[in-house]
Amino acid sequence: MLEHSRLDDERNLSGDVTTAVSAQATEGDMEVGVWEHSVGTSTDVEVEEVFVVLEGEGTVTDDEGGRIDLAPGVVGLLPMGAKTTWTITKPLRKVWITLA
Repeated sequence: MLEHSRLDDERNLSGDVTTAVSAQATEGDMEVGVWEHSVGTSTDVEVEEVFVVLEGEGTVTDDEGGRIDLAPGVVGLLPMGAKTTWTITKPLRKVWITLA
């Protein structure tokens, strides 16, 4: 388990969301890590990312109407600059890959 911190008020729509992040490896422009999100709703502006959900449930939606239903084994792609809303119903843990 990673060490969680409460999100700032601007991004913390349900008021009690915590997240944790740990970069695991970097190679050239690529970075791989683990991210966790507690139960609740938050917003973010994304970097280009591919992720795989390890555990948890919920949805991530974007400002253009896209939606990914999150559950173990789901693979998602978030485009650079997407404004997302994460609604997590069971604590989420995912592995992510980004390009700088």
